[in-house]
Amino acid sequence: MKKGDLLELEIEKYAFEGKGIAKIIKDPGTPQTEQASQNKYVIFVDGAYPGDKIKAQLRKIKKSYAEAKLSEIISPSSLRVKAKCNYFGHCGGCKQQDMVYSSQTDFKHQQVEEIFNKLGGFSNYSIETILPSENIFYYRNKMEFSFTEKRWLTEAEIKSGKDIDNNFALGLHIPGLYDKVIDIEECFLQSELSNKILNLTRKFFKAQNTSIYSTSTHEGYLRNLVIKQSHHTNDLMVNLVTSDENKTLMESYTNFLLKEVPEITTVINNINLKKAAIAVGDYEKVYFGSGYIFDSIGKYKFRISANSFFQTNSMQAEKLYRTALDFAGLSGNEIVYDLYSGAGTISIFVSGNAKEVYAFESVESAVSDAEENKKINNIDNVHFFTADLYKSFLPVVDENKIPSPDLVILDPPRSGMHTNTVDDVVKLNPSKIVYVSCNPTTQVRDIKLFTQAGYRLVKIKPVDMFPHTYHIENVALLVKENN
Repeated sequence: MKKGDLLELEIEKYAFEGKGIAKIIKDPGTPQTEQASQNKYVIFVDGAYPGDKIKAQLRKIKKSYAEAKLSEIISPSSLRVKAKCNYFGHCGGCKQQDMVYSSQTDFKHQQVEEIFNKLGGFSNYSIETILPSENIFYYRNKMEFSFTEKRWLTEAEIKSGKDIDNNFALGLHIPGLYDKVIDIEECFLQSELSNKILNLTRKFFKAQNTSIYSTSTHEGYLRNLVIKQSHHTNDLMVNLVTSDENKTLMESYTNFLLKEVPEITTVINNINLKKAAIAVGDYEKVYFGSGYIFDSIGKYKFRISANSFFQTNSMQAEKLYRTALDFAGLSGNEIVYDLYSGAGTISIFVSGNAKEVYAFESVESAVSDAEENKKINNIDNVHFFTADLYKSFLPVVDENKIPSPDLVILDPPRSGMHTNTVDDVVKLNPSKIVYVSCNPTTQVRDIKLFTQAGYRLVKIKPVDMFPHTYHIENVALLVKENN
């Protein structure tokens, strides 16, 4: 085989991160003995599902496997459905939108179990059934769109023969191309109202002939549009990220939006002076409303600023936190530590079931948000601290004479925990650890370190926060042996 070859394949399995798996005989002359399985060569195919008969073009060839791109579906799998979105297959948002949702969750459940069994080497634990999302469309409370002067044209747009302005786009990035954006008019991840704001924003700034920021020249004005919308209140935030201030233009944009979408409760301008392509400003200006929105998880209410983190699927967040709380098995007398506590959502959610909660977070602005959320909910048994979760947070524990924990809750970023933080937790010797993760692969890596230090993995439970994507949250319970 060589790169570029077109092969007919039957997809047998589905791999983590959304790739179909086909197997072919490496050497057809090999006798079909017990060694036959070792004579199989694995090919991963993006966008292919078990049961598909396809043609795929080889893109990368390694000694033990190859990667291929789907070229033609000869016979479709029964798992396939028609994707709802016109941009499916182009933007990187919903890569599994053409798969039956119940099959999506089945595969996610299987993939988490496979990661723990094969990568982690775990066997003596239980896995509870995955929690599916009630809403599979319009479930996100935040969407982030990018402006660009390099619009990506789809094949359909190119073949249409229409005169398309490819120097202005507002939408989502093409996977793997940081400077190419597909112009989006309708996205099914957030509300229909957010689509209206998206299209009005494009219309306004195109009419004004407003410049778009370029990281290569460090010139231009428009950078990002971020829309945040509460699922439990009527709060709706529009946050325009720009490279500098333009008060007159922002006031005009704000008035235009409010006239067309009176449901908007706050308009903010974040000014990002850096070259980094991030939708976070060095400072912000509020042009309408308070500069905040409010949402809730369970019975608790949270203030959300333009740059503060909040679980993107509000409805599923309660199921995720409820799972963590159930795994914790608190009686009300425990000392709880919450690491990577962010804006304090987990700390506050479990506060009614614990004696005291001590929360540690590296980002100072997140700690400020957490303190405000503590006040909003009239909580007096949660204490927030800024601490270095990459070197050691134990100096903060010692300096503030914080009592030792009975339970430690962990909710790190996708990259997982630093080994120093794992060591810190082990030194604290809690009876239980509840580990919430958005990346089961790094979660398994960290849990293996805890098991080497005397902890036992008891059970896990996946929670689907992001339908139509291969992302999955997972909650794990560990207990200290002979504690």
